[in-house]
Amino acid sequence: MAENMIAGVLMGVLATGAMDLWALALNRFAGQPLPNWAMPGRWVAHLPRGTVFHNAISEAANVPGELQIGWVFHYSVGIIYGVALATIMGPGWLAHPTFLPAFLFSILMVGFGWFLLQPGMGLGWAASKTPNPWKVRVMNLAAHTVFALGLWVGALL
Repeated sequence: MAENMIAGVLMGVLATGAMDLWALALNRFAGQPLPNWAMPGRWVAHLPRGTVFHNAISEAANVPGELQIGWVFHYSVGIIYGVALATIMGPGWLAHPTFLPAFLFSILMVGFGWFLLQPGMGLGWAASKTPNPWKVRVMNLAAHTVFALGLWVGALL
């Protein structure tokens, strides 16, 4: 069990790092803006205050340390996903990991962003209130595919 946890943490950190490198590459080579982790940090900080859904998170009250909260949230979620996949798949898969389970799991996890985080921040279900919802959705799926690669590489290590 401890080996699964350690593997899951490693998988989650590597996968989240891979996603961040993907965002950097998109920024450098395609001009895509970098994620602003302060807004998810603000959203997380407002949760204990009883607010899950905002009309626009940018209009919610600023929270001290929201950028740091956002980064911690980002990596914490990645670690939780890594541990969850390692636990679900077990030691047999960790001994001989294949990409497909990591990919399917990562694509399923997009649902949390589409149906909790994005509407919670006022972006609508699956980014429906953004100027270009389908671009956001495709970018989410691409980022989670990169995340899946990171999970798989982490499991291989």
